[in-house]
Order: sequence, then structure tokens, then C-alpha cells
Amino acid sequence: MPETITLIFFLFIAIVILAIIAIRLHIPYAIMLVIGGLLMAFIPGLPAIRVDPDWILFVFLPPLIYSSAWQTSWREFRTNLRPILLLSIGLVLATTILVAVVSHFLIGLPWPVAFVLGAIISPTDAVAASATAQSLGLPRRIVTILEGESMVNDATGLVIYKFAVASVVTATFSLWQAGLEFVLVGVGSLLLGLLLAWPLVKLHRLLDEPTIEITITLITPFAAYLLAEALGGSGVLATLAAGLYLSRHSSRFFTSSTRLPAMAVWNTLVFQFNGLVFLLIGLELRDILKNFSSHQIPTLLWSVLLVSITAILVRLLLVFASSYLPPVLNPRVRLSELEPKWRSTTIIGWTGLRGGVSLAAALALPLTLHNGILFPQRDLIIFLAFGVILVTLVGQGLTLTPLIRLLGLSGGNEVDEERLQARRAATEAAIARLDELKNEHWVPREFHASLYNYYQQKLRHITTFEQGEKADALHKHLNINTRLQREILTAERIAIIDLRDRNTIDDEVLRAIERELDLEEQRLGKTTTGAMA
Repeated sequence: MPETITLIFFLFIAIVILAIIAIRLHIPYAIMLVIGGLLMAFIPGLPAIRVDPDWILFVFLPPLIYSSAWQTSWREFRTNLRPILLLSIGLVLATTILVAVVSHFLIGLPWPVAFVLGAIISPTDAVAASATAQSLGLPRRIVTILEGESMVNDATGLVIYKFAVASVVTATFSLWQAGLEFVLVGVGSLLLGLLLAWPLVKLHRLLDEPTIEITITLITPFAAYLLAEALGGSGVLATLAAGLYLSRHSSRFFTSSTRLPAMAVWNTLVFQFNGLVFLLIGLELRDILKNFSSHQIPTLLWSVLLVSITAILVRLLLVFASSYLPPVLNPRVRLSELEPKWRSTTIIGWTGLRGGVSLAAALALPLTLHNGILFPQRDLIIFLAFGVILVTLVGQGLTLTPLIRLLGLSGGNEVDEERLQARRAATEAAIARLDELKNEHWVPREFHASLYNYYQQKLRHITTFEQGEKADALHKHLNINTRLQREILTAERIAIIDLRDRNTIDDEVLRAIERELDLEEQRLGKTTTGAMA
């Protein structure tokens, strides 16, 4: 036990160091963690680390899926539902079939085993997609499609995987039964997630205790995932449904005293869990290689290349076909409407990163069949799956940033415009409420006048920006304002720390004033991050 604790401690240190290096090198930290894990795997004296697939599927995956769902815009998810479903269902099926064909004819895997391999590497990884897409500053629509696809296709891939493994173990398979169960599992899991989330909304509205509410948010993804799996459903879809529903309603039941610390807790949890998943992927290499002799490696690498190219080409072909075939099939859709999308289509087609789910599925393969015979080609399947993960996550991942720059893609200003619109609506509502309270006996006239002038000035600034103020001028104005307020806050901090050091005030008083200053500085931090946030 002490050795395990020490190992976990050093893994967390490695995550922090590698994440800092990734920031310095301007690459997604997920990729840096995998590379770091690969290098660490061959450190002399480091104990072999074998990843229990249950840890990825039942410990890491639920909160990471839930967090991605929570941050997903329901409006964007609904608007892009067609491409999300096409990629998360159609592409998964196409990848499974074509990888199976290539694996059977060119690598020599039996058909049932080839379909198992296809199912394992067919889904993209929600964790990899989210961590990579957000760090690259892609347009919101692309991020929504990639994250939505990766969340839903985990469920699709795992259901296909379940039937493929069953066909190998029992030597029986029914297409109709598999199709019917796929539909029932999908619909039932989504309903289960919503049924769990609905009473939680009611419960949150009754509570006003941040520590209890944050604890509930930590329990929710595991409850949804484990309950769905126990009932034979999809934990991924149940967690996705619960996360989307609760996120949609959270603005009505979370107070600021809950929302702010919850964000800090979840950001830390997601960072550490992401880090462990990607680091463990790299560390698993040594344990996988020990099952093969050195003279087998060239043939194995050639097989990895074949399967990887197949998976990449299938994705590119289907993504482009789905964008450019509609005008051919439907004359009402003009090709000119789709031409500007080729850049974003290229990025979506190239971002087919595999990750922890594929690794967990490969490692979860049973050792033997129902008759006691060893599962055919189990070690080879694990090696090929691991190789495809590395090729897509590291190979494609490292080329994403140059490709985005080459295509001239970046996050648009649609978010800034919506923030401006929302800020105007909020400011106008504040002014209207001040007008209503003007003659209330408990409102001092000087306080009312001060607040009224503040919001009127704020509204004038917004109007100026809406009437054509350039984006660079807007950012310049905000940066000057932010810098000035930070200077003032720094002076306030120095003053109260000096009072504490001279024992003029107690530490408890210092912490109370610090919290007020922290909240104000956090607001400034958000202003700097987003144009008008």
C-alpha cells in the first residue's frame, strides 16, 4: 500500500510538470502527458503499471463525460444534432466494418475478432476531443460537434463492442437482436439519465449549502453511470443526459456561493483525472510490449499503420461526403451554401483522436472463451488498439495546431457578440429595477443616484461597442480598465496584509476581506479571458 501511494503521488507530480511543459510548448497537454508516459514507461526501476479497465470505465469516465456535458451548449448541441448523430452512429458503424475488412484480409484476423478490433477503435475519445479542441481555440460549432460526437459515440462503440465480444465468446450473433437492443439501450439510458436529473433539480432548489450541493454534483455522474450499467444500459448516455439537463437548469438553482467553488472543485478534478488517463496510456506501453518478441515488432508496426490509415481515411471520406453529397441528393440544397465549410470540415475530419475508452475496452477483453480456450489474438488486438491510440492522439494531435493555422481557423466573434447582447439585456433590467425602487423608503437617494449613474455609464459603453467600435479598441479599453482595477486591488491587499502582520487585525478578518477581493479579482479575470465576460 505505501508503494502504491508513493507511485500515485509521483504520478500527480508528473502531471503538473508535463502540463507546464505543454503550456510552454503551446501543445495540448493531453498529448504531452501521453508522450511523457511513454518516456516514463522505460525509466529503470519504475514498477510496471497495469491499468485496470474498470478504473477508466467506472471511475474516470463518468465525471469526465458529466463535465463535458455540463459545459456543452444545449442550443449548439441541438442545432448540430444531425452531424453529431452521423458521426457518433454512422461513422462508428462504418469504421467498425471497414477496419474489420482490412484486419481480416490484410492482417489475417478471423472475422469475429476483426469486428472486435473495429469496435474498440471506432469511437473517438470524449476526454481527448474535449481537452484538445478547447485548448486549440477552435470555433464553437466545431468544438460542439467534436465533443458531442465523442460523448455519444462512446456509447455506440461500447454497445457494438459488447455484441462483437459476445459473438467471439459464444460463437453466436443475431443482427436483429443487436439492432433492437441498441435502440432500447440508447433510448432507455437517456430516459434514465433524465429521470435521475429531474428530482436533483428539485433537491438543489431546496438547498442553500455549497458543500452539500457540490458533493451532490460529485455523486451524480457516478450514480447515473453505475445505475444505467447495473440495469444493462449505457452509463455514458445516462450520464450525458443527466449532465445536459442539470446544466440547462443550473442557473436557476445554483447560487453564486455554490457556483464559484463548484467550478474550482470540478476544474481541479477534471484536470487530475484527464492527466491520469493520458499518463496511464503512455505508461501501459511496457506492459503491452512484453507479450511480443523483438522480431515481431516490424510486422506489428506495419499492422498498426494499416489500421490507423483505415480509421483516418474512413473518417475523412465520410465527413466530406456528409458535407458535399446533400446538394447532389437534394437539389434544394445549393453547393454554394456548403463551400465555405471546407476548412471546418477538414478539421472535423482530421480530429479523430482515440484515447482511454479504446484502451479500456481492449484491456477488458476476456482471457478465455466459454469453453476455456484462450481468447483468439487478444494480445495482438491490445497492441493494435494501443498503436492506433498513439498514432491518432500524438500523430494527428501534434499536426492539428499547424493545420488550424494553415487553414486560418480560429474561434469567431459570435460569442463576444452574444455576450454584448446579454450584457445589454442585464444592464437594461438593472436600470428598470432601479426605476421601480426609486421611491422606496428604504433606498437612500444618494445610493440610488450612484448606482443609477453607474449602470447608465455601463449602458453607454455597450452602445458604443454595438455602434461599430472595433474589436481591438474594445479589448484595449477592457485591458486598461482591468489593469487599473488590478492595481487598486493589489494596493488593498498590501494594506490588509500589513495590518495583519502588525497584529492590528486578526487572520479571520484578513480572510474575510481577502474573499471580497478574490471575488472582485475573479470577475476581472473573466473580463480578461473573454471580450465582455
